[in-house]
Amino acid sequence: MRLTVGQATVRFLAAQRTERDGAEHRLIDGWFGIFGHGNVAGLGQALLEAELTDPGAAPYRQARNEQGMVHAAAGFARMRNRMSTLACTSSIGPGATNMVTGAALATVNRLPVLLFPGDVFATRVADPVLQQLEDPRAGDVSVNDTFRPVSRYFDRVWRPEQLPSALLNAARVLTDPVETGAVTIALPQDVQAEAYDWPDELFAPRVWHIPRPVPEPAALSRALDVIRTARKPLIIAGGGVIYSEATDALRTFAEATGVPVAETQAGKGSLSYDHPLSLGAVGATGTTAANEFAREADVVIGIGTRYSDFTTASRTAFAAEDVRFVNINVAAFDAAKHAGAMVVADARVALEQLTEALAGYRTDDAYREKAGRLAAEWDATVERAYRLEHKPLPAQTEVIGAVNDAAEPRDVVVCAAGSMPGDLHKLWRTRDPKGYHVEYGYSCMGYEIAGGLGVKLAAPDREVFVLVGDGSYLMMSQELVTAVQERIKLIVVLVQNHGYASIGRLSESVGAQRFGTAYRFRDDEGRLAGDTLPVDLAANARSLGAEVIRATTVGELTDALAAARKAEGVIVVHVDADPYQDSPGSGSWWDVPVAASSTLNTVRDANARYREGKRAQKHYL
Repeated sequence: MRLTVGQATVRFLAAQRTERDGAEHRLIDGWFGIFGHGNVAGLGQALLEAELTDPGAAPYRQARNEQGMVHAAAGFARMRNRMSTLACTSSIGPGATNMVTGAALATVNRLPVLLFPGDVFATRVADPVLQQLEDPRAGDVSVNDTFRPVSRYFDRVWRPEQLPSALLNAARVLTDPVETGAVTIALPQDVQAEAYDWPDELFAPRVWHIPRPVPEPAALSRALDVIRTARKPLIIAGGGVIYSEATDALRTFAEATGVPVAETQAGKGSLSYDHPLSLGAVGATGTTAANEFAREADVVIGIGTRYSDFTTASRTAFAAEDVRFVNINVAAFDAAKHAGAMVVADARVALEQLTEALAGYRTDDAYREKAGRLAAEWDATVERAYRLEHKPLPAQTEVIGAVNDAAEPRDVVVCAAGSMPGDLHKLWRTRDPKGYHVEYGYSCMGYEIAGGLGVKLAAPDREVFVLVGDGSYLMMSQELVTAVQERIKLIVVLVQNHGYASIGRLSESVGAQRFGTAYRFRDDEGRLAGDTLPVDLAANARSLGAEVIRATTVGELTDALAAARKAEGVIVVHVDADPYQDSPGSGSWWDVPVAASSTLNTVRDANARYREGKRAQKHYL
C-alpha cells in the first residue's frame, strides 16, 4: 500500500487497541494539532484525508497552544486510567519545544501521551531551514533532542523504512504500566511527505494487552510476615490503586483487616471520604487524622505510590522508630523504596491475594474506633472551613466548599498548581474514584484548563469543575477557545488572588516576606508593593468566547455554580478570594531550604525553624 509517512502514521494508529479484563479501547482516541511548515504537508494532509475518507478514524481538534494540547492529552489519559490517550502534532522549532513541558508532566505522572514534533530536513539540502538550530559539533542534532530526557521513548525517523519499528515501540511504551509516559517521534518535514510502499500487515488491527502482574509467591509471603506483626498498620493509597481499578479490592481489604487508609494526591478517591476507615490525605498537605496515624504506624503498606516528598512530609511523616514498609507496585523502582518488603505486582491482584491470605488478621477495636473518631473530627474541621463566613472577601476554603456542595458524586474537580491543590487534598470530599483530578506530580501552572478539557473529552457524561488561580490562568488560558470551538462544557472557577498566593505563603514561611509574589505596581521606593494591577480576568475570559459570571460573596458563588450547571458550553465563574486566609493546618512539615545566613530577622527565625524540622527526617533504611 503506497502512502506517505504521515498517512501511514495516521492509519497505523487508528488500528491500535488496548485490552484489559476483556474490555477493549482505542489506544489513540484522537489528535490535537497546530500546523506549520514542519507538519502541514505531512501529518496535516494525512489528518485531512482521514477526515474526508474515514470520519471518526482519526478525529482532529485544533489547539491554541502546543503545551496545552499535551496537557489535554495527559488529562484524557488519566481519566481513562491510561487505557487510551491522544496524539499531538506540532511544527518544528518553537512549536515543538512548546511541547517539552507537557512531555515532562506526562512522564513525571506516568501518563501516556504521543507526540509528533516536526523536524528539520532529513536530506539537509536546504539547511539551515527556518527555525533550525545549527550545532557545529553534530549535524544530526535539532531542538527536538530536548525531548530525550523527558520522554520514556524517543525516536527520529530519518527514512520511511524506520517508521514501523518506531510506531511499534511507541505503542509498546504507551501500553506499559511501568514504562509509560511521553513518547516522542520526531518526523523530519520532508520525510513526512515522502511516499513508500508499506506492507498491508502494518495497518491490520492490533490489540495491546495490558497486563496484571501477579505477586511472586515468596515476595507475597515476606510481605505477609511483616503485616501479621503490625499492631498499628496504615495503608498509603497512591495513583496505582485507581489506575489498576483496585478501589473495590482496597475497600474489601481495609474492611476485612481493619487497616485504615490514607491517600496521596494521585490516590485521592481510592476510598470514599465518608468510609469509617478513610483518614483522607496524608503528608505535607494531609489531614491531622492521617498524619497522626502516620506518625504512630509500625507498618506502612504503600500501594501504587512513589512516595513523593509531599506524601512522606519530606521523610518526617512516618516517625515510629521501628517503622517498616510493605510496598505493592508494578514498578520495582517504587516497590524498593524505603527498604520495604517488595511486592512487584498489579495493585488489584495483590490486594485480592493479601485479603485471602490474611484471613483472621484484624486490627483491634480501639485502633479502628480511633480512626473513625479522628476522621470525624477532621470532617468537622472541613465543615468549619467551608462555612467560615470570612469578610470582606471569602476564604479559598469557602470557595472549595461551595464547589464541593455544587458537585455531584461523579463530577470531577480539576486543579494543578498554587495553594489550591494542597487545600483540595485536605478538604475536598471525594465520593468517586475518578472525581478528583489534581496534577501534583509536576504541579504545572497552566495545566488546569487544558487538563480539564482532556478530562471532559474522556468523560463527557460527567460535569467538570476546573479550579484555577489567577497565576495559573495567566500562564495558560488559551484552551478556553478550543473548548468553545468544540462546544465542550466546562465550568471554570477562576479565583482572583491578585498574585501567587501559594508562593506568597511559602515565601513568608522562609522569611522572604512574600517578595515578588503580588501583582502590584511599583511604589515610590521602586518595589512591587504599590496599588493592585487593574487586571480584569473575567473580561479576558469573555473575550475568549466563554460565558462569564462574576461572584463577590459565597452566596453569589453558590448561585453562579447552580446557573453554570444548567448552562451549556464554557462557563467561567470569577470570584475574588482573600489570599492571606490560610486553610486548616496538617500538623506536618515540608523540606524547603532556608537561607543559612541573612541580615533579615525573618529569615534567621525561619532558618531556626527549618533546622528544627530537619531533625525529624529519616532515611528509612
